[in-house]
Amino acid sequence: MARLESIEGWAIVRWLVLGMAAVAGICLAGMILIVCLDVVLRMFDHPLKGSYDIVRLAGALTIACALPITSAVKGHITIEYFFHKFGRRGRVVLDTLVHSGIMVFFSIAAWQCVRYGQNFLRNGEVTPTLQIPLFWVAWVMALACALSVPVSCFHLLHPGREMIKP
Repeated sequence: MARLESIEGWAIVRWLVLGMAAVAGICLAGMILIVCLDVVLRMFDHPLKGSYDIVRLAGALTIACALPITSAVKGHITIEYFFHKFGRRGRVVLDTLVHSGIMVFFSIAAWQCVRYGQNFLRNGEVTPTLQIPLFWVAWVMALACALSVPVSCFHLLHPGREMIKP
């Protein structure tokens, strides 16, 4: 019973992960729509102004926002061959090391994305055509990386379980 309650305590993280997944899906659908619209309009000699800018931003957001859900459903690539060569204790140690490393990596990546976004803001970086500011994209990427940390922590505390069922 205590184990079930501890899993239910992750509801906020689960909600945030699903929200980021929704953003990724919307961005992906937007990219498809913009590219198709641009192709059709180019046939009539009226290309969609800024389509490159929009697709570039949506692509970055799609990839970043899909990170937490991919980790939550354990949709990443693993090398099971080597993992199964270890005994139970070896698997626990390896799994602990891997998830600890992932948490450190994503913490550093989130911090660096925040710094990158601050540089964009300070320098006034914008997209070439539509002049959309870029700082917020790096900050969304930082949020996605930061959200991947508690997802990995969940997997560390609940080995063999997905945070979200695929």
